Amino acid sequence: MLAGIQFGIIGLQHYLVLAALLFVCGLATILVKRNAIGILMGVELVLNAANVNLVAFNRFAHGGGAGPALKLDGQVFAIFVIVLAAAEAAVALAIFLNFYNNFSTIDVERAQNLRG
Repeated sequence: MLAGIQFGIIGLQHYLVLAALLFVCGLATILVKRNAIGILMGVELVLNAANVNLVAFNRFAHGGGAGPALKLDGQVFAIFVIVLAAAEAAVALAIFLNFYNNFSTIDVERAQNLRG
């Protein structure tokens, strides 16, 4: 038996590594994709990484126990981020649809041709 290793226990480090992987995948998607929908998906991945961090830090800072000491700050902030992401997605999709109607493409390289 391996001394000092506890299997099946997920700590804060596991959540931080998951959030870092989500953030890096989202950032890589934002930087690599030329398609506007792909960039929007990358932004959503970055926001999900922030949500994982908020909930994980809340859980491990307050113990996550039930009762009068129950603190839901991380979950409340995560819900605000989800609402913000939904509003951002709706506005971005409206902009992309208008861009598609004008240029018949959603390639973001063509955005330099926009006029005010």
